[in-house]
Amino acid sequence: MSLSHTAPAPSAASPLFPVWPSQRVELGGLTLNVRSAPAATAAAEPGLLVHGLGGSSLNWTDLMGLLTDRLDSRAPDLPGFGYSPPPDDGDYSVPGHARAVVRLIEADGRGPVHLFGNSLGGAVATVVAATRPDLVRTLTLVSPAMPDFRPGRWRLPVGLLAVPGVGTALSRRLAEMTPEERVDGLLELCFADPGVVPPVRRQEAIDDVVHRQSLPYAVEALSASTRGLMRSFLARDAEGLWAHARRVAAPTLLLYGRLDRLVSHHVTRRAKATYPGSRLVLLPRTGHVAQMEHPTLVARLVRDHLDRAAAASRAQVITAG
Repeated sequence: MSLSHTAPAPSAASPLFPVWPSQRVELGGLTLNVRSAPAATAAAEPGLLVHGLGGSSLNWTDLMGLLTDRLDSRAPDLPGFGYSPPPDDGDYSVPGHARAVVRLIEADGRGPVHLFGNSLGGAVATVVAATRPDLVRTLTLVSPAMPDFRPGRWRLPVGLLAVPGVGTALSRRLAEMTPEERVDGLLELCFADPGVVPPVRRQEAIDDVVHRQSLPYAVEALSASTRGLMRSFLARDAEGLWAHARRVAAPTLLLYGRLDRLVSHHVTRRAKATYPGSRLVLLPRTGHVAQMEHPTLVARLVRDHLDRAAAASRAQVITAG
């Protein structure tokens, strides 16, 4: 059964957690920086969280902290982002990022995992769930970047990052802004209310931008990953992202912000109809990064999602028996 509803209004500010420690994981031709929030209970299950375009594992800090009783969470920086160096093969396509996630899950030996994805990470997680169902226990997508060609105030500039030459020039222009200007612009773009961002989180984002601007490959990682996402948007038949979504077998929770400037909530009808048996929640007063803007509310919805999936799994076992 496919369910949809609007979530209650977001609650007040959630607890703040420290930046989780990270380690470099060598995967042969690929090195990933991975942050971990260790489980607080023995019953916690493995979780893996994949950030969006231009983001990093820091995008999951508070949600990881709120779920330590349920999940033993790992959050990688995708190749070329955060503290992960570029991949040796230079593959920044959505399937390329998906292969990096698969390799991490396999190397950790923790599958199947509860898989999360935001924006680009949502597209990546969709491909992982569709192509490697053995590695995914449940799927939670926050404003997943799926093909939608309706015009929007912000979608055109972001799409221009994918144009050869133009994308590189725009990326360099972004890199020339002061870290404070760049972060404030991103907060305005990605949050319905940038005022909810605590000063410590803004400073962490500024520090992250300073780090990124020092990297010689940062511009190419951003523009090439955007091109890769656009190619997946234009792919047809079995290689298209909507075709991958139809093949997802894991119980799926879809979270969208009603005030998202990058992923229109008008795409929710198609998403709900495409991901088999998915549950859709439209979040009021929420932008593109619900897990950052309203982590307490998202954590509550995730707990319910995990409970529903566990109950359905037990029911299948009883029926089979």
